[in-house]
Amino acid sequence: MSSELPNLPVTFRPGRTRAVLLTAGIAIFVVITAVALLLEKLGPGERLSFILTGALMFGVLAMLARVKVVADESGVTVVNIAGKRRLEWAEIVQVNLRPGDPWVFLNLSDGTSLPALGIQPGIAKQRAIADARALRALAEARAINDPEGRQG
Repeated sequence: MSSELPNLPVTFRPGRTRAVLLTAGIAIFVVITAVALLLEKLGPGERLSFILTGALMFGVLAMLARVKVVADESGVTVVNIAGKRRLEWAEIVQVNLRPGDPWVFLNLSDGTSLPALGIQPGIAKQRAIADARALRALAEARAINDPEGRQG
């Protein structure tokens, strides 16, 4: 494959999935808040609990929407649902997105595998495949050009 490498820094994220999650989160919060305010028999504590439940649901969906993979000159930052991990290019041995995988997996030099939820084929399969190929090409190019002479 002779694809051109993307300019760095580059951010990979599931745009459509993110839009759906955030839109749903806002809609859920607005509907639950409206119900809390429109039901006349609810007391102030009950109204507040409705609104806090809506805010909690929005918060969960926002956490799901924050996933991304950021590649720059020195490495890759993987932001998943509840955590963030910084990797040097030399740590990434392989970038995998096999048929049926829910997201990209990064095989690391320490023998472990890190899920990278920022590239997922859910709603936009072709975009995820293109992003995985771009990240793979970047990782391969950086491994070849590693200043310490290591190769993946």
